[in-house]
Formats: sequence, C-alpha cells, structure tokens
Amino acid sequence: MKKVVNGLQLFGKSMFAPILILPIIGLYIAFGNVFGNGNLAQYIPFLDHPVIQNIGKFISSSAVSILQNLALIFAVGIPIGLAKKDKGYAALTGLVTFVIFINAMNQVLKLSDRLVPAEEMQMAGQGMVLNVQVLEMGVFSGILIGALVGVLHNKYSSTEFKGVMSIYSGHRFVAILAIPTAMLLGAFAAEFWPIVQNGITNLANGIKSMGAFGFLIYGFLERILIPTGLHHLVYTPFLYTELGGTQSIAGEIVHGARNIYFAEMADSSVKVLSDTVNWDARGLSKMFGLMGAALAMYMAADKKKRAVAKAILVPAAFTSFLLGVTEPIEFAFLFTAPILFAIHAVLAGVGIMLLHIFDVHAIGANGVIDFLLYNLPLGTEKSNWPMFILVGLIMFAAYFVIFRFLIVKLDLKTPGREEDTAAEGQPVQAKREAAAGNASAMGETIIAALGGTENIENVDNCYTRLRLVLKDPGKVDEGLLKETGSKGVIKSGNNVQVVYGLNVKTVRESVDQNLGGI
Repeated sequence: MKKVVNGLQLFGKSMFAPILILPIIGLYIAFGNVFGNGNLAQYIPFLDHPVIQNIGKFISSSAVSILQNLALIFAVGIPIGLAKKDKGYAALTGLVTFVIFINAMNQVLKLSDRLVPAEEMQMAGQGMVLNVQVLEMGVFSGILIGALVGVLHNKYSSTEFKGVMSIYSGHRFVAILAIPTAMLLGAFAAEFWPIVQNGITNLANGIKSMGAFGFLIYGFLERILIPTGLHHLVYTPFLYTELGGTQSIAGEIVHGARNIYFAEMADSSVKVLSDTVNWDARGLSKMFGLMGAALAMYMAADKKKRAVAKAILVPAAFTSFLLGVTEPIEFAFLFTAPILFAIHAVLAGVGIMLLHIFDVHAIGANGVIDFLLYNLPLGTEKSNWPMFILVGLIMFAAYFVIFRFLIVKLDLKTPGREEDTAAEGQPVQAKREAAAGNASAMGETIIAALGGTENIENVDNCYTRLRLVLKDPGKVDEGLLKETGSKGVIKSGNNVQVVYGLNVKTVRESVDQNLGGI
C-alpha cells in the first residue's frame, strides 16, 4: 500500500507541469474574449470597434488551439515531472514517442480498413491529432505516453554501454525502448480503447446520475486530499477528460469541464454555458470560504496575540482570495486543528453543490483575478456569475460561524491561540530572517534539517511545496525547517512535502545550489 501511495503521489506531482501552463493559456483566452465578444461594449464603447474585436478574436482563437492538442502537452509535460535528471531529454523523448504512438494507431486502423470519412469521424469515435486520424482518446493518450516515458527514463537513462555501442547509452537507450513500446501500445489502443471508452462513459454517466450529490463528493475529495498531494488526480480527469462532460461546440467534440468552458466562452453562438463547468468551480471556497475561516481564526485568537495571528492569516487569506493558492491558509490550521480541515473539505463540496442547484455556470478555480477575467466579459446570462458571488457570501458566513464555534468550543490551537507563542516567536523569526538574507545559508539549513545530502534522493517543487524523496524520512528535523519558514511537513513513505508558500521556487533554488545537482 505504501508503494502504491508513493507511486500515486509521484504521478500526481508529474501532472503539475502541464496543469500549471494551462491556466496561463486560459488567461489569454479570457483576455482575448474581453476584446472580442462585444458584451462589454455597452460599458466601454471603444470595445465595439471591429479592429478591437478582431484583435480579441485573434488572441482567443490562437490560444484555444492548445485545447486541441492537450494530449501532446501531457505527453511532454509528464516526463518533465517524473524525470529525476535530464528533464529536457525526457520531454523530447515524450514528444517523439507520442508521435510514434498516434501514427502506429493510425496504421492499424488503416490496415484493418477502419478509418472513416471526415464527416463520420465523430460518430465513429475518431478524430484528428497532429493531422493524424486516430481513435479519440483525448488527454488519456498523452497521460499514457508521458507516464511510460517517465518510468523508462528514470530506470534506464543511466545505462551506459562501452565501445562503439556507447552512442546508444543514456537517454538514447530510453528512446530505443520507448519507440517500439509506443508502437505496441498504439496497436493495442486501436483494438481495445473502445472497451476502455465504454467503461469511462459508464463511469461518467454514473457520476452524472448522482446529480448535486456528485458535486459534493467531488469537492470534498478534491480538498481532503490536499495534504497528500493526490488532489491533482481528482480534478484533472474532470477538467480534461470525458468524466467532466462532453459537448459538441462549433462542430467539434470537446471533452472535460475546463475545455468545454473555454470552447463555449470563445463561441458567440453559445448563449448559456453548460453545467459541466461546475467541476471547475473550486474557487468558491478559495475566494470566500477561507476568507471566512481566516476571520474566524482572527476573532477567536487571544487579544494579546492577535497581532501574531494577523501577520499569519492576512497574507495567507489574500493569497487564496486573489490567486487561488490555498496551502498557506489551510496549513495554518491543518496540523493544529485537523477537524477544521475536515469541515473545510465538506463545506467546499457543499459550495460546489449549491452552484449546481442554483444553476450557476461561472468558473473560478484560481482566485478572484481569474474569476473576473473569465466571467465578466461573458455577461450575466451566459454564466450567471452574480449568483456565484451570492453563494460565495453564504459560504463565507458558514465558514465563519462554524469555524469560530468549533475553535472556541473545542479550544483549538489555531493561530493566536497557541501556547507560548509569544515566547517562541521572536527567536524563530530572527533565525528565519537571518537565513532568508543568505540563500546559501538557508539552503544549508534546509538540507541539514532533511538529514543531510546523503539522505536526499530527489528534490522538486510545485506551487507552494518542496517535494522530496528521502532515504530516511525519520531524520527530518521539523523544528529546524520551521525556522526557515516552513508552514508544515507531510510524510508519506519516502515522500516528504515541506510547505513554504509562493516563495518555494527561491527555496528550491537555494537547496539545489547546495546539493550540487542532485
């Protein structure tokens, strides 16, 4: 079980690379939509000019093209996340292997005379990928190839041959293994993917049949798995595969809540967004709920310690509100009051369920900045975004009342209620500032707290966490890590996550400098 959990954590982390780039693409689609759809022209007259509208359509249409090639993005991005070294070569192998895979599938379909004319592709479950006609696997094909290349790269990229065979060593040997494997997988996919597709369709229909309760369960799981890092495995299939819905938009079949939203946003003929976008409404708890939780923790703090609580809670809450990055505020109460985190997960699910019940079709996964860019240009009819705000205010009140009641009733040690906080805070802060002033010194301190260089097998990071594989997690000195700015440590087998917040990239670089390329 430990190996399974470790493997899932590593796989979940690997999807962070492609997932991280997609919201950027979304911003460009939204930005182009601001100028191109004309809904804001009644408030800003110059947006009604044909030149401005054409520029907007040019930007959004160019960015939307990424949605048609998501499988390639994952095939290249996942090896980057999985590879322990030579990430660039891993990505290149992923690209080559993916091209081989889709062409192998095309050849099997062609040789068995199963390729259908263009006008029949949708009905036959076929589509064009990189101008190659194949079975419509969507993003699953990219995930499959990316995982394959990542595993082969880590296992065989250090293989060395001698003499004239040395040219086939290292990453070239990985390609030698990956290419024929991709050919076989392409052939198998041509034969067996329809069976898998039926299973996915049945699962999607089963989830859909749960109605509002399905959204509650989804929202709960997406939050409760945050500490393990497995939440990526919950929301990614709903955002980018058939599990999140299927729609025909402008003559194209589109899979996944996020993809459907962007396609419908860019299509002026769509008057009301599909309810599938609610799978991407995770921002409700981020923008409103956690703000209520932060206020509750501040109000429940001891009056003499409210300044300390404010210093912790205000930046963390606004990071969640503005950017949708929740770990800083969630880890403020996760370890000291886990019951609050369980309540938070339930409320997050309730919020998404309410959006479904009230027929709200607004997206809001990454904070208020994304929310405004994505939804305001659409107008109220298409997304019903004002109701999103109303439901958000309800969630703000629910979080505040429930959190404050439980904190006081159970005497939970949330920020400002810890024992001896005042006595310990000053020296810890002084050490943290000293370490921050010298990146090299901070890196040395972190490495020492992790058990030394010899205890570290791999270092990576995501939005807010330093992700490591350690030989002996028992050697971690959590107290020393806290002095470098850590907000919490999560251990699962040999996988250790150290939460730092948005400055984690700087932390990672300071560690890398002292590790010498591990």
